[in-house]
Amino acid sequence: MKNKKIKKFFTIVVLIASIATLIFSTYKIIMWFKDNKKISSITETIIENTKIEELLPSDKSENVNPPEDKFDPYWDYIKMSLISVDFKDLLEKNSDTTGWVRVEGTSINYPVVQGNNNEYYLNHSFTKDYNSAGWVYLDYRNNKDLSDQNTIIYGHSRVDGSIFHSLRNVLKDNWYKNKNYHIVKYSTPTENTLWQVFSVYTVKEESYYITPSFGTNEEFKSWLDTMKKRSKFNFNTTVTTDDKILTLSSCYDTNGTRMVLHAKLIKKEAR
Repeated sequence: MKNKKIKKFFTIVVLIASIATLIFSTYKIIMWFKDNKKISSITETIIENTKIEELLPSDKSENVNPPEDKFDPYWDYIKMSLISVDFKDLLEKNSDTTGWVRVEGTSINYPVVQGNNNEYYLNHSFTKDYNSAGWVYLDYRNNKDLSDQNTIIYGHSRVDGSIFHSLRNVLKDNWYKNKNYHIVKYSTPTENTLWQVFSVYTVKEESYYITPSFGTNEEFKSWLDTMKKRSKFNFNTTVTTDDKILTLSSCYDTNGTRMVLHAKLIKKEAR
């Protein structure tokens, strides 16, 4: 009789725990869809209300650190158009806005914000409301004027395709084979810029690839060499310690793997 009571007790406990787990899981799923819907709405509103112009290079454009090799892909990419974003409305809605990033061959086309740390925008949207999808944000250690040796931008990889999920496109052969995709366009309130991709890869979570600056040129060169060697594809791109680097980082799986893209600054135009 005593064993039966004990068995019944544990059966009830397991049942209650199972029901509680089911309720919690259902809640999390509902909230996940709700957050995705909210992010989608915010993104659509931003796109609809933000003026983004495609501008061909002008006399004001400056080619950055041109390579001596005239066959370097650099010379083709500097002919590509820049994007120029009207930040007035964006800054009124969120004063943390620092720029706008567009990655060719992906759906990444977002305003970039910067907080006082790298945690806030992991779970807050552009409107600063709590949202598990977070937003696209600049590393708090970086300068807004893109003057660091390595400027880093983060974003979640959402299964619904939002934020930085489509960054994984750059690992696909069809993305690599389209040379027009090997460019990142970045606009700030003070200048418009073009960045040439030179490395794409996945790596286990670490802090090395998100180092914003280096004490010596030797350290920077070692970092550049390492990032190039990691790349899944060979972009035949010359990279030196005179270059400015843009790094995009996102989660690739639930085991701590990161998806990374590195590009170097090749053109800028003051606004």
